[in-house]
Amino acid sequence: MAVKIDAVSYNREAWDRQVAEDNMWTRPVGADVLDAARRGDWSVVLISTRPTPRDWFGGDVAGRDLLCLASGGGQQGPVLAAAGARVTVFDNSPAQLARDRGVSDEHGLEIETIQGDMADLSAIEDASFDLVFHPVSNVFAADVRPIWREAFRVLRPGGRLLAGFMNPAVYIFDNDLFEDTGERVVRYAVPYSDLRDLPPEGLAVRRERGEPVEFGHSLADQIGGQLAAGFQIIGFDECHRSGAEWRGPLRDYLCEYIATCAVKPATRS
Repeated sequence: MAVKIDAVSYNREAWDRQVAEDNMWTRPVGADVLDAARRGDWSVVLISTRPTPRDWFGGDVAGRDLLCLASGGGQQGPVLAAAGARVTVFDNSPAQLARDRGVSDEHGLEIETIQGDMADLSAIEDASFDLVFHPVSNVFAADVRPIWREAFRVLRPGGRLLAGFMNPAVYIFDNDLFEDTGERVVRYAVPYSDLRDLPPEGLAVRRERGEPVEFGHSLADQIGGQLAAGFQIIGFDECHRSGAEWRGPLRDYLCEYIATCAVKPATRS
């Protein structure tokens, strides 16, 4: 039976707690990274610690309007701003956004921050951006298709969406059992929801730890949802989790992360 909690509000508080606990995705970049970015030597990640292909950006980011969607934490946004982009960081967690403001204040960067739900970009006007950079974060959203529709809306014709997301096969396993014993047991179906599918005791432990709740979306919603929103997918990548991340039951069998590069056509057919 699904637990009745609001995932957006719950995950906002959970990610604020992750900042306090120094989660690896909440650690701001340093001066050396930003200095290199100003010289044109930069990279940012959509999936794990794998640099995003530079050609996915469709040219130099300098002077272009770029939305870092659900991408707070003082990492990608400051690097792209140092590389010359006009950056807006949109995130659910006030503490994550504070990381971006702290970096921008310390290093003289111009970054706008907006706090909100990644599936509701009503604070942003149509056709405001040339690029949307959306690293693996829709695992924290109950419904992914509105995210693609909103990304399409706020992009200008010819604009690009760079997105990272979790391979849904990650969620079919009893990951807690694997962590405890190393045993691979297929237990869940996709689409997956912590709120619906975890046993009560497992969800209680997660909530006690202040960990975000996650959702495993089907490829029909992740990739098909982009196509249904009007995007044309022009790039595809995948990779395993890095050694710095938890290694789950798919390790050595199937990549846990997927990334896509999609373009909003100049005219919609």
